[in-house]
Amino acid sequence: KHKELQAALEAYLACPHVTLYTNGHLALENIIAAYDFPAGGEVITTPFTFASTTNAIIRCGLEPVFCDINPRDYTMDASKIEALITEKTVAILPVHVYGNMCDVDAIKSIADKHGLKVIYDAAHAFGARYKGVSAANFGDASMFSFHATKVFNTVEGGAVCYPDAELSEKLNALKNFGQMSAECVPYAGGNAKMSEFQAAMGICNLRHLDVEIAKRKAVADRYRERLSGVDGLRLNPVQENVECNYAYFPVVFEAAFGKSRDEVLSQLAENDIFARKYFYPLTNDFDCYKELDHGNTPIAEYVSRRVLCLPMYADLPLEDVDRICDIILK
Repeated sequence: KHKELQAALEAYLACPHVTLYTNGHLALENIIAAYDFPAGGEVITTPFTFASTTNAIIRCGLEPVFCDINPRDYTMDASKIEALITEKTVAILPVHVYGNMCDVDAIKSIADKHGLKVIYDAAHAFGARYKGVSAANFGDASMFSFHATKVFNTVEGGAVCYPDAELSEKLNALKNFGQMSAECVPYAGGNAKMSEFQAAMGICNLRHLDVEIAKRKAVADRYRERLSGVDGLRLNPVQENVECNYAYFPVVFEAAFGKSRDEVLSQLAENDIFARKYFYPLTNDFDCYKELDHGNTPIAEYVSRRVLCLPMYADLPLEDVDRICDIILK
């Protein structure tokens, strides 16, 4: 089942190499570790992300350098990357957010100019495409999460996608206790293998993915229909040249709306509707990273304090979308 899912994903994503993992976080740690970056090397990343992104960098002995996001789609602001590059920089780790894709062209140009690796945290981007090309095929590698909350899931799981065939052997060893064989253990690896049960779930779910995305689009379209043009509500614009997977539906509540994000969250909860402050707090505000350089990320901070992800899943009835919108608008 593991081999069958791997082959199916390589075909679906049109990606030459996919390595499967028990979860997305260990997939990200493993691909960072596979490049053997020097200890203390700097990785330019974003604080507007889930804990896993920053934690993976730290746990691999590297230093996160925080770049601000752009105010349009909340991905890393590519225009601010070069100013953060130093002689210690080894990689750029951008994050595709909510199904929005990063400025992959600009990031590639910067990385090529400075000889840096690009590893995408694509946990939100499975099924998304830029100019017809899957999100799996940008940078030196892309990590996907197959957690139960994702558009495509294996209940729990993840993968790394990459073009370099030489990485396959090392990644397979790193996720299997560092073993190349029973008697050859060249790496201090861990246990990050995807199980047969996870793979079987993935095979089942992949068959339905395109239908699931279409159903999510219908939900997103209804939200847009009801909430567009309302003073103080900022919705993500539809990205040019990007086929979205409709993973999440974020709304930023600004002063003109008259009620704060937290007030809206509370009102929804009183009606048994559970939205999510996602992402809040920023990772550079975590208690465990107080000693790190916070960086200059005012846009990320602004959005983080105001964003709310509304319920979004394929089988969400449109009448429930209307009920959610009615509560917000009232």
